[in-house]
Amino acid sequence: MTKIAIIEDDPVISQMYRMKFESDGFDVQLAHNGEEGVALVESFSPDIVLLDLQMPVMDGEEALTIIRKANWGKTVPVIILTNVGLEEAPKSLKSLGVNSYIVKANLTPRQVVQQVKETLKIA
Repeated sequence: MTKIAIIEDDPVISQMYRMKFESDGFDVQLAHNGEEGVALVESFSPDIVLLDLQMPVMDGEEALTIIRKANWGKTVPVIILTNVGLEEAPKSLKSLGVNSYIVKANLTPRQVVQQVKETLKIA
């Protein structure tokens, strides 16, 4: 089963994505801030990470920086899932190896699942 970590501080949004991904056969684990997200990625070893940028405790950029420094996090695909427009996004994201950048308001949950499947090259 494909494992996905969703790091998102809004409980309504994270539960919505959890239900959608689980209905598509994914094993889903949630974290509600960047600090929890780093710990989750380390312990869960997901096949892909959906990461919000604006979160309490530790933002997505800082969490991704820590994830990428660890051996276990160097190659995991990461999709930024945020409401921050790409033009306002931190410039460091490109050097941190982000696979895709999705503005939540622009895609339905079904389209986000499709994007994840395309990134992982699964049907």
